[in-house]
Amino acid sequence: MLSYQLAFMTVLNFSSCFPVDGSFTVGRGILLCLRVHASVFVWPHFTFSCRLHIVTWNVGTASPPPDVTDLLQLSSQGLHMDMYVIGLQEVNSKIVNFLSDLAFDDPWSTFFMDVLSPLGYIKLSSIRMQGLLLLVFVKHAHVPFIRDIHTHYTRTGLYGYWGNKGGVTIRLSLYGHMICFINCHLPAHIENTDQRLDNCEKILEMQQFEGETVPGVLDHDLLFWFGDLNFRIADHGMHFVRESINKCRYNLLWEKDQLNMAKKKESFLKEFMEGPLQFKPTYKFDLYTDVYDTREQKTLFWFNGKKRKPAWTDRILWRVKNLCSSVLKEGELPQKEQAVSVTLKNYISHMSYGISDHKPVTGTFGLEMKPFVSVPLVTVNPEGEWNAERDVLISYSTVPKFPSSTWDWIGLYKVTFKHVNDYVTYAWVKDDEISFTEDTNLVYLSADEIPHAGGEFLLCFYSHTFQSVVGISQPFQIQATKISTEKDLAQEDICGMERPYNPESHIEF
Repeated sequence: MLSYQLAFMTVLNFSSCFPVDGSFTVGRGILLCLRVHASVFVWPHFTFSCRLHIVTWNVGTASPPPDVTDLLQLSSQGLHMDMYVIGLQEVNSKIVNFLSDLAFDDPWSTFFMDVLSPLGYIKLSSIRMQGLLLLVFVKHAHVPFIRDIHTHYTRTGLYGYWGNKGGVTIRLSLYGHMICFINCHLPAHIENTDQRLDNCEKILEMQQFEGETVPGVLDHDLLFWFGDLNFRIADHGMHFVRESINKCRYNLLWEKDQLNMAKKKESFLKEFMEGPLQFKPTYKFDLYTDVYDTREQKTLFWFNGKKRKPAWTDRILWRVKNLCSSVLKEGELPQKEQAVSVTLKNYISHMSYGISDHKPVTGTFGLEMKPFVSVPLVTVNPEGEWNAERDVLISYSTVPKFPSSTWDWIGLYKVTFKHVNDYVTYAWVKDDEISFTEDTNLVYLSADEIPHAGGEFLLCFYSHTFQSVVGISQPFQIQATKISTEKDLAQEDICGMERPYNPESHIEF
């Protein structure tokens, strides 16, 4: 639930304002303080900051664990994330599971939605390619300022014909800045470094998007690249590697990390940055332990049962366009002012999770941006008190020259809704519009479609042109009525008919 309370405002030269669940700024002479979930933020210096949490985890076909509080940093005091980006590899893609996931959300997506939606996040977009899954969750307040959402995928398995290896991508515009997320699973085994690098180049080159301004992955203002990249530790033997790990002398292994070595030689990698590897190598562990591979060294037919040497296979890197600088430490400012700057808050593994032979890795980032988009395209609000005993009205207004469509619609959602299709009911804007003026439009919603049980809800305006939510209301109450639960259930079935299609998720073989 979002609740904004205007605490203090001095107006000298008003420029723009927009809600962000983080710290942010408006035009010169403004001191504006908003209360979001009882947290107060002030806007200085024409910039705003938001906190991004990225997860990469090879889950080894396992089901979700019982708890992800540590993984998502949900118990950290003062760490309220604005966005979660979750990249999984080796999600169960057996034919029965995969066909089921085509019709319904896969278990991992459902799991993370169940965890995050009560906290005020919605699944903004997702893409699945066999075992690769990429999910983006955002706070409600940011949704109207995220546009141009597209997904892409590149198969690299079986000479490009199979999707067990490759990359899946979600790109979006966040307050006018183009940001791209790539989740990859690259070829395994220590001897396949060149193949991994070839696959990386292929993914970066082949993924092209519509539009002339940001056609390719590397054209984005900010690019995050993560996944089971499968780079290993070269040269050093098993005993030296394990002894170095046991003594926490990870620095002895950094120079022989294949990715670190490649970054010094490969031009396309030189602009990518990564935090220090101050955690144990995340592969390969015995299941449900923090003990590295203890298998007996056996070979059966074509299967190599040799123990795997520990390695940092699971990584998170980023690239800021046209930025040639080292990693910023917390509190440090870049020497040259950038439209987007990135501060790494932490980069850690999570040893307590044992469902896979990989340990998950997370990176928390602070993003500082100059906002290019400062007002929502549409402002939408409920009119008057709402209950199921009478018809209700929705008012909305648009910015000048807004590209409206006959397929635009307004959805009614519970405040804990999980994704854009998780509405209670909806109204087609043009079909159900009853009046309009130069400033405001009114849309009619029948009493038959209002939930009798009442509760806390919000409205979202979905633009067919932008293929995204471009306006969201503040939460409001619908008063309960004395109607049977059975009638509510029947009404939900009716409202579920002829649902508008929204391509917020994508699945590929």
